[in-house]
Amino acid sequence: MPAILPILLALSPTLPLTTARQLSRIVLAMFAMSGRITQLGISRWTEKGGSYRTIQRFFHTEIDWLAVKWQFFFLFVYDPSGVYLLVGDESVLTKSGDQTFGIDRFFSALYDKVVSGLAFFSFALVHVGRREAYSLSNVQVLRSEEEKQKAKKRPSKGKPKKQTKKPVRPRGRPKGSKNKNKSQQPLSPELLRIQVQLKKVLGWIKKKMAVAYCVLDGHFGNHLAAQMVRECDLHLISKMRSDAALYQELTPLQRQLSPRRKYGDRLDFAQMPTAWLRSEQTEEGYLTQVYQGRCRHRQFAHLLNIVVIVKTHLASGRVGHVVLFSTDLFLTAETLITYYSCRFQIEFTFRDAKQYFGLEDFMAVSKTSVANAISLALFMVNFAHFLLRTLRQEMPDAGILDLKSWYRGRFYASRMLKMLPEKPETIISERLLQQMGRLGCIHKTASNAQEGKMAA
Repeated sequence: MPAILPILLALSPTLPLTTARQLSRIVLAMFAMSGRITQLGISRWTEKGGSYRTIQRFFHTEIDWLAVKWQFFFLFVYDPSGVYLLVGDESVLTKSGDQTFGIDRFFSALYDKVVSGLAFFSFALVHVGRREAYSLSNVQVLRSEEEKQKAKKRPSKGKPKKQTKKPVRPRGRPKGSKNKNKSQQPLSPELLRIQVQLKKVLGWIKKKMAVAYCVLDGHFGNHLAAQMVRECDLHLISKMRSDAALYQELTPLQRQLSPRRKYGDRLDFAQMPTAWLRSEQTEEGYLTQVYQGRCRHRQFAHLLNIVVIVKTHLASGRVGHVVLFSTDLFLTAETLITYYSCRFQIEFTFRDAKQYFGLEDFMAVSKTSVANAISLALFMVNFAHFLLRTLRQEMPDAGILDLKSWYRGRFYASRMLKMLPEKPETIISERLLQQMGRLGCIHKTASNAQEGKMAA
């Protein structure tokens, strides 16, 4: 396994020397420790130079995590021959009390309700071939008063909406109304906040590599999100509502009969055009059909590349569909589906950060310490993916649990060797550390697996 400190020292000047040394001790401790990952817990698993006070100093140091993560990604992870997507998503952390910076009430998809806690928006680069996400930027969500008031006015799901009669507007266009430029609509405070973060990320990325697509979930499947992404010279890939009002392109006959007409026939998801069919397959009792075409939406400024996935249960006849879209009109249906499916890799980074690296455990309160705790947990996921490449040369099926077990075994072995009255030679010590590191691993090494097959 590669040494931790030389890797972190290579991240200068984005990471000062003192901070790099502190981070090296924290990284080793977080890989080895079990239980909840707090500042006090980290200090108990660190070697010399990792006191509780030192850990506190690190968490109260302002660090440009975007620069650090980008430098780490470009030096140790970047594959020039690979295809990368920029993926964004929001995650919610449950927290109690009222002293933590930025604590508020946010909707959590995991709990399917509004919870008290923190929220942060994250951008990550996803390697399409390897299906791995590397977190770059994590910004805490601080809602403005305008956003809070809008959230309060939204009707709850349980209460029925009151039927109020709307005033009937006379036919025709209102007097004095002017045409609106659909590509220059005012963005919401949420999108403005995300756009600032996106531009900072692109400021680092575009110096070294080219990224063409930004992939967001269905929450951003609207015209304002598309405008926000296009202003950053990227194409948006997202998901629309299943009942979206889409209109097909005009046929040559319709253009001839109505030269000023802009919208064609409305797309009927129950009867998709046969000319749009790109593929169909039957598997496990389901018929999956993929349709692709170009459509207009009355709120979007330009044509959209639409992919509709229709799934039919052959036994019962039940039908469901999903509507994906992109602002890139030349993206094939298969590629668009593949790119959108890669979006879920960022969810795995959130899961691993919460499960293994204390994203839900930290007890920081101040603004700087909260930002460091969030970014550190996600940086550890990036570091773990990098180290797993080396570990998988011995254990092809190794995961983060194997990696943590490996470091925990080495930690206990090094402590035992220090207790010996006579220290063994360096070569013998390293062999013992390697053997102890493998004891707690879940998966077998390649040599052990081969021996097991031969014995069978």
